[in-house]
Amino acid sequence: MITAIIPVRKGSLRVKNKNIKPFANSSLLEIKIKQLLNLKKWKKISDIVVSSDCEKMLEVAKSHNVNIHKRKEYFASSNADNSEFFKNLAEDVGSGDWIMYSPVTCPLISFETYNEILSNFYNNPHNTVTVSPIKHHLWLDGKPLNYEINKSPNSQDLPDIYSINYAISIIKRKQMIKFKNIVTDNPKFIVLDEIESIDIDTELDFEFAEFVYKKLNKTS
Repeated sequence: MITAIIPVRKGSLRVKNKNIKPFANSSLLEIKIKQLLNLKKWKKISDIVVSSDCEKMLEVAKSHNVNIHKRKEYFASSNADNSEFFKNLAEDVGSGDWIMYSPVTCPLISFETYNEILSNFYNNPHNTVTVSPIKHHLWLDGKPLNYEINKSPNSQDLPDIYSINYAISIIKRKQMIKFKNIVTDNPKFIVLDEIESIDIDTELDFEFAEFVYKKLNKTS
């Protein structure tokens, strides 16, 4: 079975305290815990662990009867790069062969989407990662990246390039340690729609996600 890990820290840089900041009469952390508890109820995952350096966030986890992991200060800081962070998470948090990396910053994933992805995973266990398509004319180092400047296609005809949105990421623990990532060299990509793939990085993202969440859930 799968251990779902919710990584949260107190040092959010772009949105202060975003994990426990009021969000649609709740918080991003509480919403994610409840989403995962519903999956556990239906036996789609076996365990939920909140990993944090923040006592307030760990108390939220305890109040919902999910497991906690007190993260070491270094791995909750910006001094640790993503590779160090992912490797440590896989080595130190929870048990079992498979991990579902479950950040709180994607609050708009439906139970139906979780259920479909997990059902397909159990039929064919494989590194599974949700992504968002990028259909823009991209430039890098002063040159077009995904098209020729004298043959500019319509945006819908650009090559298929995807960004990892981290909404749902399932990986074998050993692979997460080996690759120091939630993506292996042979992932299965699942494209999410523009609503479910909303990822909160900035204050504007936070406000927009809250607006959409309230509208979909009919909350004030």
